[in-house]
Amino acid sequence: MAAKTTPEYLELLNHAVSREIQVSLQYMLQHAKMEKLIRKIIPENILLDKTTYDAVGKFLREIAIQEMKHAAAIEERIYYLGGSATTKADKPYIGNSLSEFAKNGVKAEEEALTLYRKIIVEAGKMDDWETREIFEKIYGEEEQHLFKFQEYVNFQDEPEESGPLAVPLSEWRKIFTDDYFALLNKAVAAEISAIIQYTNQHEKASFLRLRIKNTPLEVVKETNKAKVVSDLLKPIFMMEMDHLEKISERIYLLEGEATYNPDPLPKVGETADDFLKLDHEAENYAIVLYRQIINEAMKRGDSKTRRLFEDIVSQEEDHYWTFDDYLR
Repeated sequence: MAAKTTPEYLELLNHAVSREIQVSLQYMLQHAKMEKLIRKIIPENILLDKTTYDAVGKFLREIAIQEMKHAAAIEERIYYLGGSATTKADKPYIGNSLSEFAKNGVKAEEEALTLYRKIIVEAGKMDDWETREIFEKIYGEEEQHLFKFQEYVNFQDEPEESGPLAVPLSEWRKIFTDDYFALLNKAVAAEISAIIQYTNQHEKASFLRLRIKNTPLEVVKETNKAKVVSDLLKPIFMMEMDHLEKISERIYLLEGEATYNPDPLPKVGETADDFLKLDHEAENYAIVLYRQIINEAMKRGDSKTRRLFEDIVSQEEDHYWTFDDYLR
């Protein structure tokens, strides 16, 4: 064990993981919702190549990815300390306007800074200098996030259309019913589950016990199955983030609301073989679900959603066969 720990200390670190997963989802879903807000174009924006919403949406996506990297760094440290990293997230708070996004972001970042100051102090008391260094670095980045959100807290949001000037619901949009949004949200929930599962497994594969070399070939190659699987998961995780963005963006554009709860619940496993089997099952679940969505989109004449999921299911099939290759 790299440093002494207590159950309370590991619980504190896992609180940070839950918070990082929360804000990563929060900022990614806010980024996806920006596409809906861009429609609220005031006259002067018609002459611009991009609006305020384009600019803010860009930094929200960047921060969302950075927050998931924070979660990964903390998870890896928890495993090195002999603990088990959580897959649970605190509740994200999205909002419906740029100023609400900013206020929710300020609240989240202030809570993070308070928590991380406590962790930095506790890490010092435990002589856990590596954890302290990790959180000091994360603290500086979270402080920058806070300053960025503070820039938009007083932003004057463009008003919602209402009254006699509001555009009535067009006939073609009546195909987007509650049950259809519920089906699309099953895809969002599946992507969130995969993101959390793959990130956690990637970091768990860094755990010393899983990196031990047992054969001459592993020694010569400076790798083993856990390392191979870990390297495999990183690019797949990034593709799942892209899927989450595109599916939730589509839901928001159709005037729906995206979920933030993972379903099925993420499963991590104990060994590299466990990771492969569980991820194989996750991809199978996604493929079956996404083909169902494609069929439903075809019935409703929603060609854009159909094409979106046809592209995604093709990538998920590639992931499935990649995991399948290693299970043979």
